[in-house]
Amino acid sequence: MRLLADPLRARIVSLLAEEALCTCHLVEETGAKQTNISNHLRVLREAGLVETEPCGRYTYYRLRAEPLEALAGRLHGLARAARTTADDSRKRPCP
Repeated sequence: MRLLADPLRARIVSLLAEEALCTCHLVEETGAKQTNISNHLRVLREAGLVETEPCGRYTYYRLRAEPLEALAGRLHGLARAARTTADDSRKRPCP
């Protein structure tokens, strides 16, 4: 979740959800500097959220669905637990 908290990184992820893009496309879409985009893509790649596809002298980046689905599942579980707790007013007694 921390990876997606950065506004530029969240924008990159949103753009990559729509189509595979290279760095030059992301610079054009976001207005950010190429080095900044490259750094964010490196972080996303190291976290396993994006994969690369070489295409001539360019590298295209594609968003991977599996890690996002896993995160969505965890968040859904937390929401379900919070809803259950809110419904039964569960409280731990103080000592």
